[in-house]
Amino acid sequence: MAINSDILITWGAVYRKYRKGELIFKEDSLALFYHQLEEGSVKMVNCNEQGKEFIQGMFDAGDSFGEPPLFYDGYYPANAIAETDCTILRLRKETLMEILKDNPDLHFELTRMLCKRMHIKSIVSRELACYEPEHRIMTLLDLLKPKYEKPEEGKIKVPYTRQQLADMAGLRVETVIRTIRALEQKGDLSIEGGKVFLRV
Repeated sequence: MAINSDILITWGAVYRKYRKGELIFKEDSLALFYHQLEEGSVKMVNCNEQGKEFIQGMFDAGDSFGEPPLFYDGYYPANAIAETDCTILRLRKETLMEILKDNPDLHFELTRMLCKRMHIKSIVSRELACYEPEHRIMTLLDLLKPKYEKPEEGKIKVPYTRQQLADMAGLRVETVIRTIRALEQKGDLSIEGGKVFLRV
C-alpha cells in the first residue's frame, strides 16, 4: 500500500536518495519516520554474529516499510538496506499520525496491509519451524506471488535470486539451489536461462 505522494509532500515529507547497500535505518534504533519507496528496492534484514542474513521483507516501489513500531513508540526490528539505488519519501511519525486521524479510510487500508503482513510472517515462522526445504521454498514462492510480474505464457518469473530466497527461508544458498533443481524435476517450477519460473 502507498499513500499518495502528493499528500505526503503536502504534509512535509521529503525525498531521500540512497545508494545500493546503504543503511536506511538501523535495527534497534527508535522509529521516528514513515518510509515510502518511490524508486528501487529495499530489504529489511537481521544479521547474526557470523554475518548470516535473515531477510524479514523485500520492498519495491510503491511499498512502505518499517511502520509497526511507529504505532507504539518502538524500535525498528531489523536493518533497512537499499537493495538497489533508491528514492524514498520520508515523513515524521507525528505527522503520519495526524494524516491517519484526518483520513480514516487511509488508516483502515494501512491497518489492513499491516495485518496481511503479520499473517504472512506467521506462516513463514511456521514453515521455518516445521517443514523441510522443498515445502519452505514452495510456500515462500506462493506467498510472494503478489510481488511478481503478471504471468506470461502460463508462467510467472520469480524476481528473487537464490541468495535472497535462502535469506528469506533461513536456508543455505547451496540448499536452495539443490531444492530448486529437485522442484524442477518434479515439475513444480521451471528454470530458464538461470531464472526460476512458477507454473500458473
